[in-house]
Amino acid sequence: MRRFPSDIAFTSEVKRLQTEKGSRASYAQVEQGLGWRTRVTPDLAAFLAGLDMFYLGTANAVGQPYIQYRGGAPGFLKVLDDRTLGFADFTGNRQYITLGNLSENPQAFLFLMDYASTTRVKLWGTAKVVEGDTELLSRLRDPHYPGEVERAVVFSLEAWDRNCTQHIRKRFSQEQIAPVVAELQAKIHELERQLRQLRDATPGDRIDRDPSSSRAHALPGSSMK
Repeated sequence: MRRFPSDIAFTSEVKRLQTEKGSRASYAQVEQGLGWRTRVTPDLAAFLAGLDMFYLGTANAVGQPYIQYRGGAPGFLKVLDDRTLGFADFTGNRQYITLGNLSENPQAFLFLMDYASTTRVKLWGTAKVVEGDTELLSRLRDPHYPGEVERAVVFSLEAWDRNCTQHIRKRFSQEQIAPVVAELQAKIHELERQLRQLRDATPGDRIDRDPSSSRAHALPGSSMK
């Protein structure tokens, strides 16, 4: 039985190292305060609603870890209730490493990253594979995503924590960049249009600003120095 939710990660050996390296006192204060959360809060739900990727960590029976990238439309990792998340599992390269790991070791880890806002959230819990549940699959399926849904993965939350933003390099998705690029392209097209209008203007309307042409337009008898 864990005394604090963070004990799922802060084992006795981890705490010994924290003491040795001088960080145990600050983490002890966190434990005595609000600490890590064990349920989906409104702010976590809002974060998940905009998330279009995450990393899923599993391990086999002997503890060999494996990390898998998961991506989809924003919000594809869905809140089923305040202790449960789920997502649709699509046809992939058919290695089935994650499925094999979960069949013998249900412990799982979700590493959530929003590179644009430099936000990372870590979730500990267990996961299971659900096949043949049409109601659950329809709840998790994205009708606009072309991938073939094979099964669902359901994650039972035990603890989560929002990590610090140190050392996270900003990256932006295509969806985030597209409107900025479109705005810049529109400005470029407008400037090109204005430039064409200036070039097409009649000679009498143009001002020749080429210094090399000044001598040709000088009055007779004048000297150019």
